[in-house]
Amino acid sequence: MTSAQAAPRTAQNYRGNDKLLTGIVLGVLTFWMFAGTVGTIARTVLTDINGGPIEEIANPNVSLDQMNLAVSITALFSGLFIVFMGGLADRVGRVRITLIGNVLGIVGSALIILANGSLALPLLLAGRAIQGLSAACIMPATMALVKAYWDGEARQRAVSMWSIGSWGGAGVAAIFGGFLASNLNWRIIFYASIVISVLAIALIWGTPESKAEAHTHKRFDIVGLLIFMVSILALMILLIFGRQLGWTRPLTLALAAVAVVGLTAFVLFERRQDNPFIDFALFRNITFTGATISNFVLNATIGMLIVSQQMLQIARPELFDPWRAGLLTLGYAVAIIAFIRVGERLLRAFGPRKPMVWGATIVAVSCALLVPTNILVGPFTVLAVIAYTLFGVGLAFYATPSTDAALSNLPAAQAGAGAGIYKMASSLGGAIGAALSLTIFTSFLGGGVKIVGELLHTQGIQENAAVRQAGMVTFMFNVVLALIAIISITVTVPKGKKYHD
Repeated sequence: MTSAQAAPRTAQNYRGNDKLLTGIVLGVLTFWMFAGTVGTIARTVLTDINGGPIEEIANPNVSLDQMNLAVSITALFSGLFIVFMGGLADRVGRVRITLIGNVLGIVGSALIILANGSLALPLLLAGRAIQGLSAACIMPATMALVKAYWDGEARQRAVSMWSIGSWGGAGVAAIFGGFLASNLNWRIIFYASIVISVLAIALIWGTPESKAEAHTHKRFDIVGLLIFMVSILALMILLIFGRQLGWTRPLTLALAAVAVVGLTAFVLFERRQDNPFIDFALFRNITFTGATISNFVLNATIGMLIVSQQMLQIARPELFDPWRAGLLTLGYAVAIIAFIRVGERLLRAFGPRKPMVWGATIVAVSCALLVPTNILVGPFTVLAVIAYTLFGVGLAFYATPSTDAALSNLPAAQAGAGAGIYKMASSLGGAIGAALSLTIFTSFLGGGVKIVGELLHTQGIQENAAVRQAGMVTFMFNVVLALIAIISITVTVPKGKKYHD
């Protein structure tokens, strides 16, 4: 045995290989592709758990509003804990936290598989929340491993593979979940997720541990995290269940008070901390602030994708099961993978502002294309295919320039904290955006929107007019979100390529 062969594998001499990279990508997929299917298959899950269509069940095991919470809660928990888990990974080890994240993914999937009968709701919500914790472990820890164990061109390749696992996984989630839910059984999705997590653990196992330098360790702001978590949870419950509870009922008002008072107290508390959970001093940097706000808002438009998939299945169930509805999103999957590197090239050519504006504008157009739900199903299907494809193009144009604008303009000492806040904005934006879109959609699902019915003639089948009107209002809301993102970018991100010199 040579001396080189005898040398122990340590963090100092270890270099990442394809085995580790495959394990990392599989771990990332458990959130982006497998957990991400629930928005598309929500109606199928409801029907199965309740033993029939939700509209025909007097006392369902899981209500429509509760299912909306299950759709949103995974991204919510990911956003709430991603900064904490990233810091914990630096302290106790990135490999260890990655493995723990995959174990949590197995537990979360198992609970969802077992969701049935009277225990369906607690098992479903617990499983989805644990999937969010899993993502909060895996995403920052694996990105840190990529940075630690790959260099130069090898690191660029590893980052690209990680991005394909995340963006690509999100792109094919609707198709993948729709196929299994329609042709086999929706629970197979989560059986498969367990298998993928086991494979990821096997491939990552034995990797030398990677930790941050000891002098970088700081005491984590647990109190700030708890205040923030309680406040955001109260806000989410208010958004999703406010209509069902009654907007003027004492419980609803109490939730609103907890959200408002809690977030106010959080800001005041954080400003006095030496190592805050969210460092508000970062927001003095106007470019970082604008990029983070636009990142939050543009991620919130994911509600458009979720609602449009559900609307098609409710309005025309004989034409669109989860598989056929999901198949319409093929252009989204292809575009987001194909154009991610285009966004990188646009950044180099024009700086971040122009591609960010172009991306957000394309997203606005994609949402607008879904607005005319009053037309016949054939033309609308064509518009939906174009809209989904443009949605992928827009996000791909926006992603890399936005990340660069947010982080490259910060001092090196603040890059880690800035990255955590930026990633948190992505997850929380997706969670809150999905909750808002689903709440708008379900609020008008029964009676429709009277003013829309008076102004626009609904072509074709009239029995589903209320569903189509509810979708129209929801898509208009998402157009507004995209416009807010455009305004945020134009006001805050400087022109030109030398914005962070």
